[in-house]
Order: sequence, then C-alpha cells, then structure tokens
Amino acid sequence: MHDYEHLFIRHDDFKIIKGSELIAKYSFGTKTAKHLFCKNCGIKSFYQPRSHPDSYSINLKCVEGPPKIRNVVNFDGKYD
Repeated sequence: MHDYEHLFIRHDDFKIIKGSELIAKYSFGTKTAKHLFCKNCGIKSFYQPRSHPDSYSINLKCVEGPPKIRNVVNFDGKYD
C-alpha cells in the first residue's frame, strides 16, 4: 500500500524548483503512466497517470502546508 492522496495539477501549473536530478522514472504494463520517485528515499511524490494525461498526480502527503481540498472523490482502484 502506498498511502497516496492524489491532487491533480495541470502540467502548466507544475514546476520542479529543486532536486530534479534526484527523480527517477518507472513505467510498466501499457507504459502510459510514468511513475516518478526519489532516487534517495524511494518516495513517489508525483506521477503522470493514464487517467489524466494533461496533469500530474501529486501525493498530497508529500506537500508541506497543503491547500484546502474542496472536492474529494473516493476511488476503489479500478480503472474502467
């Protein structure tokens, strides 16, 4: 279990300001999703999901002082 809380951020609104050299990428299956993780600690702080090709999914648990979330969608893990 990843204990991941998704917050979708459009590509145009996302910028890595420090540490991009520490990010590694992993893909499997259809190779559509791009799973990005820290080379040092292994945490998956964000990734490119298949379901939202124009956005990254940010792990809200990795955000210091996260924004207030107005819309929460429960998801059972099945992709239709």
